Amino acid sequence: MNLLRQLLSVLIILSLVACNDSDSSNSQEPAQLSVRLVDNPGDYENVFVEITDVMIKYGNTTDDPENDDEGGWVSIGIIEPGIYDLLELTGGINLPLVENENIEPGLIKQIRLVLGSSNSIVLDGEIEARPLTTPSAQQSGLKVMVNQPIEAGFNYSFILDFDVDESIVVAGNSGNIILKPVLRANLEVNSGSIEGSVIPSDLAVEIEVSNESTTASTFTDDLGNYEVIGLPAGIYTVTITPEESSLFEPVVLTDVEVTVGNTTILDVITFE
Repeated sequence: MNLLRQLLSVLIILSLVACNDSDSSNSQEPAQLSVRLVDNPGDYENVFVEITDVMIKYGNTTDDPENDDEGGWVSIGIIEPGIYDLLELTGGINLPLVENENIEPGLIKQIRLVLGSSNSIVLDGEIEARPLTTPSAQQSGLKVMVNQPIEAGFNYSFILDFDVDESIVVAGNSGNIILKPVLRANLEVNSGSIEGSVIPSDLAVEIEVSNESTTASTFTDDLGNYEVIGLPAGIYTVTITPEESSLFEPVVLTDVEVTVGNTTILDVITFE
């Protein structure tokens, strides 16, 4: 009888261990999420935006896109909350907001940048900053539709392009300057980029990349280099325009191809 009891005990323990192993093997490992912010520049000295958090909203394919309720948002934090000048995010510079944060698999419907109240702008030719008013509909944060399925074990890196020129509105005779953000989102693995440079390097140059569905732009950095990232695959027209337009004509490059996961490197453009 003692031997039988011992055998039964061993069988029960082995059964429990097997169940635990089965449960572990069936549990999903998390996915990882990264979010970077870049800027589509505007004609201002500075545009300061306070970013305090990054949130994601899960959903399913049957959700009504018109039913944008406030439920279901999950905070994933931010590397360093603070006030950032969007106009510094040009020439290939980007701001990492989230880096390899663990998230649950599922369908991410939207990403939200949560803003603070310290948003301001310095107009071209001015020194003093003016407040940027945020409409009540935007005070809960800036929402970007992504509709991206997230699978366990994969790393997803989103590029958010903040279009400054489209996001700043002067309100009639009141003189109020309103922040109505326009953003686009691209998954880095589903996009490509364009790189190049201009001579002389100290010449301020704007680069605009466009086709029928996408427009993005940036400026050259102090070395005359530029990079436009987060571009969907396609054929683009690249317009390279020096700020000293009275001295130099813009250069227009057509049929520039961008492919997923690759960088299209353009010839050096020389302005003489």
